[in-house]
Amino acid sequence: MKRSQHSELRAAFDRCRSNLVMTGVFSFFINLLMLSGPLYMMQVYDRVLTSRSVSTLMALSVLVGVLLLFMGMLELIRSRLLVRVGTRIDAQLGGRVFGAIVQERLWRADGGNAQPLNDLKSVREFLSGQGPFALFDAPWVPIYLGVIFLLHPLLFLVSVSGALVLFVIALLNEALTRRPLAAASHQFFEGATIAEAGRRSAEAVQAMGMLPGLRRRWLERHGYALWYQRVASDRAGTLTAASKTIRLILQSAILGVGAALAIEQIISPGAMIAASIIMGRALAPVDQAIGNWRGFIGARAAARRLRALLDEVPAPPSRMGLPAARGHLAVQNLIAGPPGAARAIVSGIAFELSAGSALGVIGPSASGKSTLARLLTGVWQPQIGSVRLDGAALEQWDNEALGRQIGYLPQDVELFTGTVGENISRFADDPDPEAIVAAARSAGAHDMILGLPDGYNTQIGDGGGRLSGGQRQRLGLARALYGDPVLVVLDEPNANLDAEGDLALTEAIQGIKARGGIAIVMTHRPSAIQAVDWLLILQGGRQRAFGPKTDVLAAKTRNTAAIDAKVTQLQQRHVS
Repeated sequence: MKRSQHSELRAAFDRCRSNLVMTGVFSFFINLLMLSGPLYMMQVYDRVLTSRSVSTLMALSVLVGVLLLFMGMLELIRSRLLVRVGTRIDAQLGGRVFGAIVQERLWRADGGNAQPLNDLKSVREFLSGQGPFALFDAPWVPIYLGVIFLLHPLLFLVSVSGALVLFVIALLNEALTRRPLAAASHQFFEGATIAEAGRRSAEAVQAMGMLPGLRRRWLERHGYALWYQRVASDRAGTLTAASKTIRLILQSAILGVGAALAIEQIISPGAMIAASIIMGRALAPVDQAIGNWRGFIGARAAARRLRALLDEVPAPPSRMGLPAARGHLAVQNLIAGPPGAARAIVSGIAFELSAGSALGVIGPSASGKSTLARLLTGVWQPQIGSVRLDGAALEQWDNEALGRQIGYLPQDVELFTGTVGENISRFADDPDPEAIVAAARSAGAHDMILGLPDGYNTQIGDGGGRLSGGQRQRLGLARALYGDPVLVVLDEPNANLDAEGDLALTEAIQGIKARGGIAIVMTHRPSAIQAVDWLLILQGGRQRAFGPKTDVLAAKTRNTAAIDAKVTQLQQRHVS
């Protein structure tokens, strides 16, 4: 059942509830102790100065010092609690978000970027910063204003007027900066996407002189982003300056009003000073909210994007474990296309393979071979029909358990930053060195790996950029064979291989058959189907023929001969 991201975020915050409750408790005592300073000033002005009692001053000073030290300790603990809340939220959702961006790339052609990880970072940094303090301290604003009212209603009116003005400034800050900040974020993201695409295709960019054009497109988006950000910063800076100016005016106003009341002996001089300090503390959360408004807007937008991602890509359901597959594949009336697409790319696909079989899938470009490969490995889900391994549909398997049963070599081999051995072992937590070497030998890559600077410990760099296309393809084949999976699907496995590589591929397919596995090869090149014993022909996304290789090839030859004869006959009639 599809789960809502709201419930996931709520669950994550619920698990941090004790820290948040303690933060609220500490905030209560911190704000309560904040009154010790103004009360101390009142006592010094109204009692100590009039009585000239040094002992009273010493006692009051020691007491307020102890209280302020205690408040400082509580402030430190509160800050660390919020840091741990942010870290814990990140720890709970980090793995989930990482899995979601990978899954999103499978479901959407334009999805799968790393922005959600940056969004999670934004949420964590906001929770760990000073912004949340404004939320915890805001409930004390009316309490502080109430204390000022007890000192004198006129002082209360001055303070309330200032609080209302600052609150209006905070609302203006939200209204005037929300859209330009969102637009700047979008333009920065578009520019980062262009830069990443250029980095990954650096060879083509350099060889074909595409750098000026890409740089111009990046500069356009970067320039728009800077402009929007400048607009937002100018507006926020103007409102921040106005907020600080108004606060200084209010400090002076409340001192002036207090002085006038003190001259008339309506309040004491100590009350005048205390009212000024308390008003500053009452307005601090509003001022703090204005100062951290950009962080708040950024975190809110990041949380909204995280909600959208994780609502669209729900967590995979837990599945009961199934026994290791013995090797029977059944494809039943398969109709499917890319996730979310209304039109099917393949339809009418149906065949069965038993353990020890090898199938070659041939057909022209855009006939549906790669789509079928994604369906056979569970990367995409069928719209109608099913792919069953040992009688169980692929979606009935636990994802991790199914991954151990399947080896997959896609057309575009993507290797990851790490060692050769780590890539072959699929970055397993506890890789088996013997299994790594065995997979490399099965792929004919062992000697090639030993020729690398550090052998199996060679760092291959991001995307395997330090390796040739043939080397990457052999390592991808070794990765597909690691752990002796029961089903191995190879999509154009010899696209970058030489004659020696073709021979190694044929031996790898024979090895899969010999150990009771199933090999399926999608290819254009006849050399890739030398070791297969079954053949499937795709044309226009439909299954045109399936059966033993010799029978299918013979039938194809007869059909081709018949067509050629018909064409010749028509040409002769036209000439006559």
